[in-house]
Amino acid sequence: MSNKSSLHFSTRVVHEGMTPAEWQGATLPPICQSAAHRHETAESLSQTFGGKTTDHIYMRLTNPTNRVLEKKLAALSGGAGAVVMSSGMAAISNGCLGLLRAGDEFISGRSLFMSTYILFANVFKKYGITVRLVDPCDLAAIEAAITERTRFIYLETIGNPGMDVPDLAATANLAHLNGLPLLVDNTLASPYLCRPLELGADVVIESTTKYLSGHGDACGGVVIDGGHFDWAGSGRFPDFQPFIDRKGPLAYLDKVWREQHINFGTTQAPLHSYLTMLGLDTLALRMERHLANAQEIATWLVSQPKVKWVNYAGLPANPSHATASHQFGDLGYGGVLAFGLADQEQCFRFINSLKMVYHLANLGDCKSLVIHPYSSQYLSFTEELRAQLAITPDLIRLSVGIEAVEDIKADLAQALATL
Repeated sequence: MSNKSSLHFSTRVVHEGMTPAEWQGATLPPICQSAAHRHETAESLSQTFGGKTTDHIYMRLTNPTNRVLEKKLAALSGGAGAVVMSSGMAAISNGCLGLLRAGDEFISGRSLFMSTYILFANVFKKYGITVRLVDPCDLAAIEAAITERTRFIYLETIGNPGMDVPDLAATANLAHLNGLPLLVDNTLASPYLCRPLELGADVVIESTTKYLSGHGDACGGVVIDGGHFDWAGSGRFPDFQPFIDRKGPLAYLDKVWREQHINFGTTQAPLHSYLTMLGLDTLALRMERHLANAQEIATWLVSQPKVKWVNYAGLPANPSHATASHQFGDLGYGGVLAFGLADQEQCFRFINSLKMVYHLANLGDCKSLVIHPYSSQYLSFTEELRAQLAITPDLIRLSVGIEAVEDIKADLAQALATL
């Protein structure tokens, strides 16, 4: 199709990156499962190793199926380029390490997915890298944390499971005034609800396992480069020049790909890229239902006497409501919410009484999913740290699926009735 940029998102998500003429008329790319690719001449392979061509060499470096997904995700997010990886955590690790060296610091909102928190606060620390954790919605706190050693600011579009929504445009402006890029984990929003690059962010990271796939049978992640940050002019990235010389606006993506991705071996399985593309076709339709269902469920939970509190940006009294309304427009407020019962014992009884809603450690699936983070994902955290992160014994996280909302309510209601 021509002139894709003028099409609506729901159309682009189906057709972007699809070139059936190159695939003998197939409407999805073939799964290219070859570990290596033959070159006709010695000169050809040498040129490709030198970066003069984009031909394929070896699966750990690039893959034809993966490349189609990369082009599609970059286009849908408004990016200049992308690299898909084996998981969301691979994308977070590689995306951050591409900007860091021993002795560096970075700033992150403290409302973080459990594994991201462990990576930032514990693992990076062992390599001489310091994270300064702040309230992601407090611009003054973010600004106060900036030092000469700071290399970037990192936020989640919607905190997991804190559900807070930072002002991305304001944070991007603050970052750029200080010569810093803004990295955003957009997993809980997806490019349907929010495109951080259009709000000023410089890099977007997503776990493709979640909403982008939607069906729970493919694992992956992606780093998307906006291609507009001035790496040379920033003064904070002295080791970027070779990558700037080679790739210009895509220097960051080239650095992440060359230094982290191919050497850490975080290759995305071509089959998982293919499955992700199958899911992407219905992203817009699924997100419409996720968002509508989540709003209705959140509003309904507020009225339930056994529910002590509900944390969802779509509720007018929520602290993030105004920012989310401005940032997401009239599309919705996300498909995940948190709510509280009396204590952990009641949370367990509630979860054990569910009949349709799945109990598992995932989100963004077509099916409704529930988890008790305090006793599962954050079980290894100290009591003090869980309190600092607002991971309390009474908290349940609900990823609202696309089932009929009446059936979701009915299952939640019968489980609440057992308390």
